[in-house]
Amino acid sequence: MRIAVGSDHAGFHLKEHVKATLVEAGHEVLDVGTATADSVDYPSYAREAAELVASGGAEVGVIACGSGVGVSIVANKVGGVRAVNAHDPAEAEMSRRHNDANVVTLSGARLKPEQADAIVATFLATDFEGGRHARRVGQIDTPA
Repeated sequence: MRIAVGSDHAGFHLKEHVKATLVEAGHEVLDVGTATADSVDYPSYAREAAELVASGGAEVGVIACGSGVGVSIVANKVGGVRAVNAHDPAEAEMSRRHNDANVVTLSGARLKPEQADAIVATFLATDFEGGRHARRVGQIDTPA
């Protein structure tokens, strides 16, 4: 699977861990940055990763910042992106199953690497159910 990853400085270490895990699992990872833990503005990295997903350049995205909230807000402003700030595997699963989420955001400040691995693995392994949920996702995807 082709996966866009990105982070700001507060999510950098978690992004690097997740990226290594994804590569080890055989995924193609497109890292849009940041490349260090030096302070940066999260919107540019979140937007770039989300745009890769929206354009089809990546199938899904994984973006991290301190809380996961800021990057989720930015990603959700990109048409066609449905980002979830997942705190555990159950949220990741339901967001994929019912909302067809295509970006998961993570808290670099609150999640341990193994927690992030479990969230991302569940996110990637879960399919969209469709059915009545497809109608609802269609209502979400109306361009602004």
